[in-house]
Amino acid sequence: MTWTYDDIINLPHHVSATRPHMSAIDRAAQFSPFAALTGYDTAIKETARLTDERVKLDEYMKDVLNDRLQIIADQMKEHPEISITYFEPDEKKNGGAYVTAISTVKKIDEYERVVIMTDGAIIPIDEIISIDGQIFETMCDG
Repeated sequence: MTWTYDDIINLPHHVSATRPHMSAIDRAAQFSPFAALTGYDTAIKETARLTDERVKLDEYMKDVLNDRLQIIADQMKEHPEISITYFEPDEKKNGGAYVTAISTVKKIDEYERVVIMTDGAIIPIDEIISIDGQIFETMCDG
């Protein structure tokens, strides 16, 4: 019984006299996926990325935040650690993300309406939704 490749099965492997041997990595690279639409995958991921909606604070909460900023301003020399949660708008699409910065306050700039933290974070006052810290817990206890 004869098989289809019986005539060539035992021949030696061909080695080119004019072309160098291709490494296994270069040979594998020939079969790597081809992206016909450059950037399409990135655009799909960006579209699918979720953002949060900005929370609108009522007047009561705005007053509470203003009171807490005043307490921080009055006790800034004691360098209390503060946790400020604020909205950071997304640069590429509508919405954004809520970020919490935990540090001590370096300066409250009323003119620019920002809180500058000692770690370099600059937080827009109008984007703040909560301010917490040990400083407020001790004031409520007394």
